[in-house]
Amino acid sequence: MSPCGSRLPWGPVLLVFALCAAQEQQLRSQEPRPVRLFTEDELALYNGQEAGQPIYMAVKGVVFDVTSGKEFYGKDAPYNALTGKDSTRGVAKMSLNPADLTHDTAGLTQEELKALDDIFNNVYKAKYPIVGYTSRRILNEDGSPNRNFRPEDQLHFNIKEEF
Repeated sequence: MSPCGSRLPWGPVLLVFALCAAQEQQLRSQEPRPVRLFTEDELALYNGQEAGQPIYMAVKGVVFDVTSGKEFYGKDAPYNALTGKDSTRGVAKMSLNPADLTHDTAGLTQEELKALDDIFNNVYKAKYPIVGYTSRRILNEDGSPNRNFRPEDQLHFNIKEEF
């Protein structure tokens, strides 16, 4: 019997074994990772500039592992400017202008906010694993816990999907 349960001659068995191993590796890479809290300095370490290092970016305070899209987010890639930070405003405005690469959503139009929600749900949450949250989402400016933070009150928060 082959590793996947079918009877095949040895040549094809080795091919099937290799395919099963690749499939198992892919499933393992999709297993949930521990969720953690990132400071701005910590998130900046995952900006796609170092080979072999994961590539992270945050949208709406949610940190995504975009490493699987390194052709878009890796070093010298078209959207690398979005990585290593919370780029919520840039995503909403579809802008790579350094002034827009921030968490700040003040002054965004209703159209930009709708685009942000659409991209957040249909691109980032649909495609990339969540690895954590920015500390800004949970902590006050002075670093003390935001006692009013309730995960269930956050936009698009779903314990099943995010933890």
